[in-house]
Amino acid sequence: MTRSPGSRPDPRENAGPPGGRASSGRIAHGRCQAAAVVCLLLFAGSLSAQDLDPRAYAHVPINGTFLITGFSVSHGGIVTDPSLPIADINATVEAPSIGLARSFNFFGKTGQVFGAMPYAWAQVSGKVLEEAASTSRAGLSDMRFRLSVLVRGAPAASIVQIAKAPRRTVLGTSLMISAPTGQFFPDRLINVGTNRWAFKPEFAVSHPVGERWLIDTYAGLWLFTGNHSFYPGTSVHTQEPMGSFQAHISYNIKRGMWAAFDATYYVGGRSTTDGVVNNDRQSNTRVGATFAFPVGRRQSIKLAASRGAIVRAGAGFSTFSIGWQTGWLPRPKPGV
Repeated sequence: MTRSPGSRPDPRENAGPPGGRASSGRIAHGRCQAAAVVCLLLFAGSLSAQDLDPRAYAHVPINGTFLITGFSVSHGGIVTDPSLPIADINATVEAPSIGLARSFNFFGKTGQVFGAMPYAWAQVSGKVLEEAASTSRAGLSDMRFRLSVLVRGAPAASIVQIAKAPRRTVLGTSLMISAPTGQFFPDRLINVGTNRWAFKPEFAVSHPVGERWLIDTYAGLWLFTGNHSFYPGTSVHTQEPMGSFQAHISYNIKRGMWAAFDATYYVGGRSTTDGVVNNDRQSNTRVGATFAFPVGRRQSIKLAASRGAIVRAGAGFSTFSIGWQTGWLPRPKPGV
């Protein structure tokens, strides 16, 4: 990854694998570094995986185009194997993003396709064998694409038809794809991109309660391809599937303004490097809150915060984000 101007080179970043004549101390040091790499590289992936997204299956008018921009800051420690001589690991990741969504008629159902391009600045510090080290990264992260269909309770409709329709329970499904477009250097210890594909099929239920409350529940499964250029460039890194569950309770304060309590649970995802199983199986719970409010007729702002509540591996961080959205809908036909 490119280095910021004026920064001093970190010898750990370009260190290759131990040579055949290396001493046992240097070999041990290299192995500890490699173990640290697993934890640090997975941090960027865990940020994208541990989503909290209330109202992701809302009934929206078809033939609408939506522009979404956002900025998030995540900070905290990375939980590693306690048997390793790694301590005091902290990272701060700042991530602006821009995305575009389009709703459409999918055989009479409401469909939506969404794509997002994130960027990331990351600063990571910690101790390896009691020696302090730090580095920074900046570059494009992995792009994300999402195709969703509301299979029941939300037929394809215009904005006027949705406004007249009663609130119903909605069943939805989606497929999230994370593409390996982020910056990745096989010979570096820390990267923004993951150099692999990831897919998450998901099923959702969105159930209204009364006139103001809404309960959302999602269940999905992350599937990962292998990274065959893992550090130091010749290792193979794979990851087992990871279950993903979300629950959200939101309240409509007034038109366009709502607040939500969010929770998610992730389980599984143990990784393997060159056939060696890592002690990084996740069993984590995150909680958060979201507040959205309108700004003018076509724009809205969303604020969100979340933190790790019960953490076994890799999710001990807090995230704060702000997002802005605007949309363009076709004009209603006269008399409709």
